[in-house]
Amino acid sequence: MATYVIGDLQGCLTPLKVLLDKLRFDDKRDKLWFVGDIVNRGPESLAALRFVKELGDSAITVLGNHDLHLLAVIFGTRKVSPKDTLDDILAAPDLDELTDWLRRQPLIHTDQQLRFTLTHAGVYPFWSLATAHALADEVHDMLPTQAFLDFLPRMYGDEPACWNAVETTHDRWRFVINAFTRMRYCQQDGSLDYRFNGPPAIAPRHLLPWYAVERRVTLPTNLVFGHWSSHPGIAPTGIVPTDRGCVWGGSQTAYHLEERITYTCRSSTR
Repeated sequence: MATYVIGDLQGCLTPLKVLLDKLRFDDKRDKLWFVGDIVNRGPESLAALRFVKELGDSAITVLGNHDLHLLAVIFGTRKVSPKDTLDDILAAPDLDELTDWLRRQPLIHTDQQLRFTLTHAGVYPFWSLATAHALADEVHDMLPTQAFLDFLPRMYGDEPACWNAVETTHDRWRFVINAFTRMRYCQQDGSLDYRFNGPPAIAPRHLLPWYAVERRVTLPTNLVFGHWSSHPGIAPTGIVPTDRGCVWGGSQTAYHLEERITYTCRSSTR
């Protein structure tokens, strides 16, 4: 059995299938972990969403910011952007089923045996792994309920920027979602910064990659994440970035957890 972490799909299903054929992936034997952003910007959003859903127990998926954007569009909180490629999903006969499935996906997954934790963007530096899971579980339990629909108009925003500034339930949910799905850089005090999204080598001096902020509690697992297409493949020990910008003409990736090797397939979108 092999476990592969799949970098951001963003509607680019064809290169993933080529890569899985190359790896001889068998859904009866192997597992796929998806870092989120299954949909949007690429040409096969509906097919990608159906493919991941139909993998059933052979796949584990965490939510990304584009997946949440799709939910916001479905429920009328956000408008479709000119760059979005969501029309095929919005017109799909199985939209309700896909929506229900998406609302039941988590923000974090940890396998203690493999000693890996999966999220879309990372784990906020001032949280222990237990705290991260507790907060993610709170949002996960809220997503399939009416409370999520009530929260959707308040989900977007950059405030509060720091965990110690959280005051209300909606503040907490917004911060948790931002940390798990949008985070790239923090200031040393833990304030999230969304303005710069380039590689760490050219980041402003006051910004640190989220994993470079001094942690108050050491995490007991390695961390694998996506979301950051400009990030180089090399990172500190225990930190595994998987997004190689397939939708922008880069590569689709599959990181073999047991072997700790990254496999790639060039994009077919450019």
